[in-house]
Amino acid sequence: MRVRKLRHQWGEDRAIFRQLMDAVVARILDETYPEGQMLPSVRQLASDFDVNPLTSAKAYNELARDGLIQPLRGEGFVVARGARESLLKRERSRFLKEEWPGLRERLRRLDIDLRLLAETAEE
Repeated sequence: MRVRKLRHQWGEDRAIFRQLMDAVVARILDETYPEGQMLPSVRQLASDFDVNPLTSAKAYNELARDGLIQPLRGEGFVVARGARESLLKRERSRFLKEEWPGLRERLRRLDIDLRLLAETAEE
C-alpha cells in the first residue's frame, strides 16, 4: 500500500514517534489503513513521513503494544481486528473530555447556537 509522501510538520511538544503514532491512528480511523490489511513497512512509513526508520519502528511497536496493530513474523504489521472501534471509543472520549469543553465555551462566548452550527456544517 503506497500513500504519497507527506511533508509533515512535527510539533516540538511531543516526541516524533508519538506524533507518528497519531498519524497512523488517524489513518486507521479514516480507513486509509483498514482492519486486517498490511501496513506500510517500517522503511516505507519512515519514507512517507520523512523520519528515521527507528522512529517508525518505535511507533509501530507502541501501537502493537496497545493492541491496535499486530506483527506478522517476517512480514510486517497488520491492523488488528476491532482496532477502529476501539480507537473510535478512545478518541471520542478524549474529545469529549479534553477538546469539547473549550469548544463549547468558545461557542457560548461567540453566541453560536448548536443548531446554526449543525446547519452550516452540512453546507
